[in-house]
Amino acid sequence: MDKYKEVIKALTEFRDDRDWKQFHDSKNLALAISIESAELNEIFLWKNGEEAENVKKEKIKEELADILSFSFLLAEKHNLDIFDIVLDKIKINAEKYPVDKAKGTAKKYDEL
Repeated sequence: MDKYKEVIKALTEFRDDRDWKQFHDSKNLALAISIESAELNEIFLWKNGEEAENVKKEKIKEELADILSFSFLLAEKHNLDIFDIVLDKIKINAEKYPVDKAKGTAKKYDEL
């Protein structure tokens, strides 16, 4: 079994053992992703560049795990392959941000 299938199996078993699927509708999963993302942001709040780069990796791991877990569950709910959707998005972004215009700048695609 590949790692992705192993993770999805573990997540859904954890959820189902606790009868939490009833709470995992699309809206609540999306909200959970947003809330966990805010908790990741909180780790960096009020820190300068160097301080932000030196936060405890364990805290980052915990919040990223929550974000990814809810993201994987939302993708699984809608039968989306996370690898395909990310690769598709990279193709879209490559068109929006051609190297010759976007290299070295943080401008949005409509400002290039």
